[in-house]
Amino acid sequence: MVINPSRRNFLRTAPAVAAAAGLALTDKSLLATTTQSAPTEKFQVFTAQQLADDAKALQAKPGNNNLADIKTATIVMTSEAAHAGKEFEWHEGRDHIVQIVDGSTVYELGGTPKGTHSNNGKAGEYLAPDSAGATKLVLKKGDMVTIPRNTPHKRSTADSVTFILISSQGMLM
Repeated sequence: MVINPSRRNFLRTAPAVAAAAGLALTDKSLLATTTQSAPTEKFQVFTAQQLADDAKALQAKPGNNNLADIKTATIVMTSEAAHAGKEFEWHEGRDHIVQIVDGSTVYELGGTPKGTHSNNGKAGEYLAPDSAGATKLVLKKGDMVTIPRNTPHKRSTADSVTFILISSQGMLM
């Protein structure tokens, strides 16, 4: 189980984050040795106004708005009120990056899961009612947290929160 992010996790997650954020990794030696092919997906731009409009609509009617679903990541904007996570969850094949757009929420992260069971039979997805030694963090507007794969996590929101979740997908290394 990964408790603290490591350089390896960062290097594994960074390309997906850069791609999701619309950034290009430009290494001249890499560019010189590769041939350019047509992109398999179109780039997407999310203006601040579009994101603000989405957040306002979600706050009026809480739920999810899948902003993008690309080969390496899913980007979802979520709004929720009075939500209490029942169990810790963790994933073998996904990392998460969460940024709070508005409001606040409490994340419990890490620790050692107790009473582990499968998440409805989903391969590589697990749940546990408790995670001994988990760290509790209050995240508020503007805060961001990275949650590497295999890290137990649970979210509870007393009032309301709107956040963007970038969930990388891919093969285990």
